[in-house]
Amino acid sequence: MTSKITRSATQLNTSELGDGNVYQRCRLLRSRDAEQVRAHLGTLRYRFELAPWDARELDVCINAVILRNSVFGYDHFGTPVAIHTGPTYGDYTVLLPIREHVELVTGGHSIVCGPRLAGVLSPSRDHLFRTQAGSAKLHLRLSGAALMRHLAALLGAPPKASLELAPQMALSEGCGRKLAGYLRLALADFLGNGSRSWTPTTVSSFEEFIITELLLSHPHNYTAALQRLDRPISSRDVRRAIEYIAAHLQSPVTLAQVVEVSGVPGRTMFKHFRDCLGVSPMRYLRIARLEEVRKALLEAEPEEGVAVIAARWGFDHMGRFSSGYLKRFGEKPSVTLKRPGKARPAGG
Repeated sequence: MTSKITRSATQLNTSELGDGNVYQRCRLLRSRDAEQVRAHLGTLRYRFELAPWDARELDVCINAVILRNSVFGYDHFGTPVAIHTGPTYGDYTVLLPIREHVELVTGGHSIVCGPRLAGVLSPSRDHLFRTQAGSAKLHLRLSGAALMRHLAALLGAPPKASLELAPQMALSEGCGRKLAGYLRLALADFLGNGSRSWTPTTVSSFEEFIITELLLSHPHNYTAALQRLDRPISSRDVRRAIEYIAAHLQSPVTLAQVVEVSGVPGRTMFKHFRDCLGVSPMRYLRIARLEEVRKALLEAEPEEGVAVIAARWGFDHMGRFSSGYLKRFGEKPSVTLKRPGKARPAGG
């Protein structure tokens, strides 16, 4: 991430925006007072340590966007500090430094996190953060209950033990690269006007993508169990899933709902969709929505507007929608809408 994004992240301090049931954007703390910072972190059961000679340089900013099952945050401390956390909450956190480095000590491992390496926190462990002067980081905290529900959907049965994610994640490839890119897009939205279009469908899609990517692509103690579920399923099971998706194209759809309808573990469903259709169930859902938008654009009058039609089918972020539409159909949605001689509904 660039220094421009780092500077802009401190702007996540405006009053709450949008529907409070969808997200809240707020400043949690801005202070140069060590005791105030210690008291604030103490409410979270964190232990804050600061060397006396560094107290004058303390400059704390903690901002957050609070979604349904996740919290997307930014913080900097201005000077070297140490923060101890215990296994208090059931949440999981992905930590991405965006300026300087942050040392994470967890589960007996010391990990120096930076632009190429993120830290991943599981709630059953103690954690210690040591920041450098001038360091800043983004963090995404995910509801443990949401992750366990999703894991149960993938396994086809409730997990017998707590989920333990691998404590480090490379950001230059695979899962880490995808997540970092997705979080950058989200940050850009919340720094601009794009966040105003985050509806329940957008939030659901964002959290589904993050959680699915973590559970299927990042190592953890259930990885082997999920891989053993790569077995055939009947066409009837897939048909039920496809029929459910087709009937709910204009509503938020979760993997757990698709799994419940199909009656097979989510990991098995993922493999069958990819083997037979070349995409995951959630990607299939997005493609089906794009197809419906295209049909509507071909039947619409030019004055109806692309944004209104796209929103009708669950596309709230126009930048990502337009990019996906162009990639699939080879033209911008505005071109489809204005195409001369396009098909019209009967009697039109």
